[in-house]
Amino acid sequence: MLFTRESDYAIRIVRALKDEEKLTIKTICERELLPEAFAYKIIKKLAKSGIVEIKRGANGGYSLKKDLNELTLYDVIIAVDPDFAVMECIHSFCNRNGSNGMCKVHKELIYIQNQVEMLLKRRSLKEILEDRNFECKSKDFDSRKSIL
Repeated sequence: MLFTRESDYAIRIVRALKDEEKLTIKTICERELLPEAFAYKIIKKLAKSGIVEIKRGANGGYSLKKDLNELTLYDVIIAVDPDFAVMECIHSFCNRNGSNGMCKVHKELIYIQNQVEMLLKRRSLKEILEDRNFECKSKDFDSRKSIL
C-alpha cells in the first residue's frame, strides 16, 4: 500500500549508487543504513528491471545501469513493487461496486492513484538529487503532520 519499506530502500540504494561508481552491498548498506539481507533482495529486483547492474567476482559490485536522467521515483518504486497502489482495491474489482458501476470512493481513489503516479514521474532522479533550491524548513514541512 502506497510507499512500502521496500520502495524506500530501493530509492536509497539508487541514491547510494548515484555517483556512477561500483559499490559493494556492505558499502551501500553502511551509507544508507540498510539491512544487508533485505538490500540484496531489493538489488536483485532493481537488476531484473534494468536499473542496477550486478558484477560478480573479486572486483564485483553494484552500479547503476540506467542514467539518472532516465529514471524517476516511479521507475524505482515499480521495479520493486509492481502493484504499487494507494489502496489495495485499485488494481482489482471493488466489492462495494453496485449494479450502477464503480463506487464513488473507488473512483476517487483511482483519481488519487493517477495523480500520485504523475507526481512520481514528473522529475528525473538526477533533477531531484541535484536540486540545490530545495530546503526542508521545519515551518514549511513537518513529516509528523498530515497534509489532509
